[in-house]
Amino acid sequence: MDARLEHTAQKRQVLILCVILGMSWAITEPLHYFVVEETERGTFVANLARDLGLGVEELSARGSRIVSDQNVGFLLINPMTGDLLLNEKLDREELCGSKEPCVVPFQLILEKPFQIIRAELEIRDINDHSPVFLDREILLKISESATPGTTFLLDRAQDADAGNNSLRNYTISPTSYVHINVHDGEQGNIFPELVLDRVLDRERMPELRLTLTAFDGGSPPRSGTTLVHILVVDINDNTPEFGQSLYKVKIPENSPVGSLVITVPAKDSDTGSYGEIVYAFFYATERILKTFQINSTSGSLHLKAKLDYEEIQTYTLTIQAKDGGGLSGKCTVIVDVTDINDNPPELLLSSLNSPIEENAPETVVALFRIRDRDSGNNGKMLCSIHDDLPFVLKPSVENFYTLVTEKPLDREYIREYNITITVTDLGTPRLKTQHTITLQVSDVNDNAPTFTQSSYTLFVPENNSPALLIGTISATDRDSGSNAQVTYSLLPPQHPHPHPQPQPQPDPASLVSINADTGQLFALRALDYEALRAFEFRVGAADRGSPALSSEALVHFRGKYPHRKLYHARTMETGGKLLSRQRQVLFSFFLLGFYLAGAVKFRRYSVVEEMEGNTFVTNIEKDLGLGQRELSRRGVRVISKGNKLHLQLNQETGDLLISEKLDREELCGHIEPCVLRFQVLLESPLEFFQAEVQIIDINDHSPEFLEKEMLLKISESSALGTTFPLKKAQDMDVGPNNIKNYVLSPNSYFRVLTREGSDGGTYPELVQDKALDREKEAELRLTLTAHDGGSPPRSGTAQVHIEVVDTNDNAPEFEQPLYKVQITEDSPKGSLVVVVSATDVDIGINAEISYSLFQASEDISKAFKINPLTGEIRLMNQLDFERIQSYEVNVEAKDTGNFAGKCTVLIQVLDVNDHAPEVTMSALSNSIAENSRETVVAAFSVSDLDSGENGKIHCFIQDQDLPFVLKSSVENFYTLLTESPLDRESRDEYNITITVTDLGTPRLKTEYNITVQVSDVNDNAPTFTQSSYTLFVPENNSPGPFPAHLVDVSGTGTLSHSYQYEVCLRGTSDSNEFTFLKPALVNVPSHSTGPEMEENLHYRNNLDFNLQLK
Repeated sequence: MDARLEHTAQKRQVLILCVILGMSWAITEPLHYFVVEETERGTFVANLARDLGLGVEELSARGSRIVSDQNVGFLLINPMTGDLLLNEKLDREELCGSKEPCVVPFQLILEKPFQIIRAELEIRDINDHSPVFLDREILLKISESATPGTTFLLDRAQDADAGNNSLRNYTISPTSYVHINVHDGEQGNIFPELVLDRVLDRERMPELRLTLTAFDGGSPPRSGTTLVHILVVDINDNTPEFGQSLYKVKIPENSPVGSLVITVPAKDSDTGSYGEIVYAFFYATERILKTFQINSTSGSLHLKAKLDYEEIQTYTLTIQAKDGGGLSGKCTVIVDVTDINDNPPELLLSSLNSPIEENAPETVVALFRIRDRDSGNNGKMLCSIHDDLPFVLKPSVENFYTLVTEKPLDREYIREYNITITVTDLGTPRLKTQHTITLQVSDVNDNAPTFTQSSYTLFVPENNSPALLIGTISATDRDSGSNAQVTYSLLPPQHPHPHPQPQPQPDPASLVSINADTGQLFALRALDYEALRAFEFRVGAADRGSPALSSEALVHFRGKYPHRKLYHARTMETGGKLLSRQRQVLFSFFLLGFYLAGAVKFRRYSVVEEMEGNTFVTNIEKDLGLGQRELSRRGVRVISKGNKLHLQLNQETGDLLISEKLDREELCGHIEPCVLRFQVLLESPLEFFQAEVQIIDINDHSPEFLEKEMLLKISESSALGTTFPLKKAQDMDVGPNNIKNYVLSPNSYFRVLTREGSDGGTYPELVQDKALDREKEAELRLTLTAHDGGSPPRSGTAQVHIEVVDTNDNAPEFEQPLYKVQITEDSPKGSLVVVVSATDVDIGINAEISYSLFQASEDISKAFKINPLTGEIRLMNQLDFERIQSYEVNVEAKDTGNFAGKCTVLIQVLDVNDHAPEVTMSALSNSIAENSRETVVAAFSVSDLDSGENGKIHCFIQDQDLPFVLKSSVENFYTLLTESPLDRESRDEYNITITVTDLGTPRLKTEYNITVQVSDVNDNAPTFTQSSYTLFVPENNSPGPFPAHLVDVSGTGTLSHSYQYEVCLRGTSDSNEFTFLKPALVNVPSHSTGPEMEENLHYRNNLDFNLQLK
C-alpha cells in the first residue's frame, strides 16, 4: 500500500508541474496563423504538433482541443497528424466587418498535463466585393456663380473588403466642367471631392449627368458606379430682354377705356424669382400715368383714360421689365393717336359790327376765325352762307374770314338779317358747325316824311267857334327812330306868284294853327264866309334826323254856308329833297388790308416771365410806321388765340403792355420757345398784322424728384460696370435753367452718370464700381442731387435706398467644427443626443439650411437620425456599448444653393452595467482522484462586456469552507485547484459554486456550478464483517461457486457502497484461496481507467476461511 501511495503522490506532483508549465506557456506570445477568407472547409492551416515541439502521439495523448471565446468551432485538430484544419468556410466581412486586420483568437487546451496555449487566426481578405454606392444617383446643386476651384464633397462608395481590396480611387466621366480629387479620410478611408474647373452657365447647360466610378485595389480591380446629377442653380445674371427695343403702335382716339394698346413681352433666361418679370413705367409723366396703365405681370398696355388727338398726338412711353433680382431692361413704345372726326369745326368770332348802317357799300359785318382740332381731311373746312343774302365771305390769313355786305343795305326793305355761317369739315362723317349772326341794319335818314295826300281841302263853316278842329294832315317817314319822328309846321307864304291872284292871301298863322306832333289844324277865329270864302297855305312835315328831311303839302281852305257840304280831294304832290348821308366806301381798303396781311412778316417781341402787369413790350404805332393817334382813328384792336388777352394796347400812345403777370410754365409747360401769337387788326381801312411775344424763362423752379426715396434692389453678384437707371428729377424751367447734371453722395460702390434721353432731357444712371457684399453691408443710403444750369443754380435731392439682394455666396457654418457628446447605452429610442446648429449669413431662401448625415456608415444610419430642419440628432435604435463604444458622425448643413458646411460629432457611448459577467469553461474534470494534491479541477476564463468599473471582475468560491482554491492566470483565466487532498471516504462529491461579480452599479454577478466527483483510490483494504466465517460444504462438491451463498463484504477503501460478491474457491476444497467473481450490484461509478480499475477489482484474501464439508 505504501508503494501505491507513493505512486499517487508522484502523479500529483507531475500534474502540478504541468499546470505550472501550462501557465507559463499561456503567458507567452500567442501563436499566429492566417488563412484566406472563403477557403474551403478542411483546408490545412498549420501543424500544431510541430509548432509546439510535440510529437503527434504526445499531442494526442495529452488530450488536445480547441476552444474560443466565440464558442465557434471554425477550427479542428486532426489527432492523427496534429494538423490544424478549417472546419468551415470563413467570411471575413461577416466576422470582422471593416475591422482590419481580422483576427480571431482561440486557445489550445492540453489536458494531460493541463496547459493553455493562446493562438490567433488572421482571416485575410480577398477581393470578393465590388464598391457600392448607397445611392444610385447623387443630386448636386451648384450655383452658376460658383468660381472655378470650388469643391463639393460627394457621397463615397462602400466596399466591404479591406486593405488593398478596399476603395483606392474615384474617376468621373470626362467633362470640361469638373474633375475629381480623392482625399484620405480620418479613419483611413477615401472619399471623392468634385472640383469645378470652369464657370457654369445655366442658360447654356442647365444640368450635367456624369458617371462617378469607384475602383478598389484588388487584382483584378472591381468597380461600382453612380450617377452624379448636377443641377446648375440659377443666379440673377441675365437682364430681361424685350423682343424689340422700339415698339410703334397706332390707336384711334375714340378707343374705349380699357382697350389693349399693345403687349410688350420680355424674356429673362434666368429661372425662379430671377426669371419672374414685373413690368412698370419708367420716367413716366403725370399725363402718361393718367392715360395708360400696364399689367405688371403680362406687360400688356391698356388705356386708363380717353385719348384726345387734338390734345396730344403722340405718347412716348418707356417701359421697364425688372426681374426678382433687381436687374431690368427697357423698351420704348411710341403710341401714335390717330385722329377721328370727332370735333366739329369751331367758329371764333373776333368782332361783330351790328348794327350796320344802311346804304353803306361793302361794309365789314364780322371778323372771325374758324378751326377744326382734327387733322388731315378731318381738319379741312369749308365756310359758307346762304346765297340769297346780300353778304359775302372773304378769307384772310390763318383761317380768318370777314363777312362783308355785298351791296348797300336798305333798312326800309329789311331791317334785320339772321346770317347763318356754316362751317363744314371734309372728314367722314362730315361734321358742321353753324353760327348765326343777327345783324341789325341801322337807319340812315334817307327818307323824308311823306304826306298821305299831296293837297288837302278843308271846309270851315262860317261863324265857327275859335279853336275849332277843322282837319288833320298826316305824313309818314320810312326811317326809324328820330329819323322817323315827324314834326308838323305851317310854312310861311311863298313869294308872290308872278301872276297876281285875284284876292290877296291872308297870313295862315293868323287864321289857323297846327299841332306839331299830330298835324291837327285848328281855326283861330270865326270866319266870315262873305269876307273870306277861300285861301290856301302850305304845311311842312320834317323828321328829326341829322340832317333833317322834310316835305310839304298844300291845304285849301274853303268857307261854307250852313247846310252845304263840300268835299274836294286832290292828291298832294310830295316834295322835298331826298337827302342821304355819304357812307365811307371800304371795299378798296378791304382789299388793301388783305394784301398787306398776306405780305407782312411776323413781328417778334420778347418779355421775361413773371414781369408785373402793364410792363412795356413795344410801341405798335412806331413798329407799323403809323402817325400819331392814327391807331385810334383806324380802330385798332389786339386779337389773340382763344380771345384771352394777355396783352393790352394803349390806343392813345400805341404802347403794347402786359395785362397781367405771365408764368411761362403755366402757359407753355416744357414747350420751348414759349410764344404767344396775336394779331393787330386795323378796322378802317381793314388791315392785319401778325405778331408774337416770346416769354423768356427765368430760373424760378428748383429740380424736384417725384419720389423722395428711390428703392433699388441690386444683387450682390452684379458685375462691376453694371448700370442702373434712376428716376430723373423734374424741372419746370427750360433751356439753360433746366437740369444739367446729377451728383451722388461720396461712396466707394457707385457713381452717377448724367445721360441725355431721346426727348432731350437728362436722367441719372447709377454705375457700380465695387463689388457688393450683403453680409458686410446690407444696404446703402445715398443722396442724389439734381442741379440745373441757372445762375445761381438750383438743386433738388432724393434718397437712393439700395438694398443689396442676397445671392448664395456663403456656405453654412456650424457653431463649432467638433461636437463631443456622451450618451448612455440604455438611452431609449428617440432620445436627444445633441443639437448641432449652423448659420448661413445669406438670407431668405439662400439661408434655409437642411441638415443631414454625411457619408454615414450603416451602423450610424441605423443608430441615429437627424432632423433636417432643427439639427437635432436622436436615437433610432438602442445603443450597445459592448458592440460599439463611439461613433464619429459627420453632419452636413446644406443650403438651397448646394453650399454645404460640415461638422463632426463624436458620440461616446457610456457603458451601463447591463451585462453580467460570463464564465467560459475551457477545461473541466468532474472526477478528481482522492488524495491528489493541488489537482486542477477546471480552467475557465471570465469576461464582462461592460467597461470600467462595470467590467472589472471579482471571482471567488462562494463556499469558502470547501477544499478548493481559485488561482488567476493571464487575461482573466482562472484555474480551480484542490487546496488539500480529498478523501472520497469522507466526501465523495462536491458542488462548487463559482461566483463572478463585477464592480458596477448595481453589481451584477454570475454563478457557475461545478459538480466534482471524488474518485476512489485503493487506499483501503476490504474489511470483512467477521473475522472468521464457517462454511459448510458438502462433500464431493464440484468445483465452482458456492451454491446460493453470498458473502457480504463492506468495502471501506475502494467501493462507496456495500456490495455482495460471489465467492469462488481456487483449487480444491482443501485450498485456502478464493476469488471475488463479480459484483451482484452494477451501479458502481468508475472514476479510474484501465489498469487502475482492474487492479482494484482483484485482492488477495488475507483471511482464514474455515471450510467445513458436509
